[in-house]
Amino acid sequence: MIKDSEHEELSETVDSNKMHNITSKAGRLAMELAAEKKRLAQELEELQGEYDDIKPLTPTGTRDWYVKWGSMILGVLGVFLISAEIYLFGQLAYLISAVGWIYVGMQWGDRAIMIGSAISGTAVAMFLIENPKLFDQLFN
Repeated sequence: MIKDSEHEELSETVDSNKMHNITSKAGRLAMELAAEKKRLAQELEELQGEYDDIKPLTPTGTRDWYVKWGSMILGVLGVFLISAEIYLFGQLAYLISAVGWIYVGMQWGDRAIMIGSAISGTAVAMFLIENPKLFDQLFN
């Protein structure tokens, strides 16, 4: 009988040590997981900050987005047409571009865009008014 009770005590001690060992392993794993979770959360926050720095600030797919890109294309086309000495169409394309940019500036509440576009658009309109012979290209 004594041997059985010693065997049971020894068995309980071994089982107790195994449970303590398992519990301590689980505790270590939980601590490691918590540390990893904290590291990943910090890394995600850093990546989100980098994304916020590079993402476009203007909305896409809205009316002002289409006007902005249409105006940009017309402005570049106007400059190239003027460089190619096709003055009337170049000036008209640039004038329409300036009007489009004034609209975009109004939608965004950006005075710099509005003022810059209004000044360049006015200069182009004045050139067209002062040179009516350019319109002869349309009719001849």
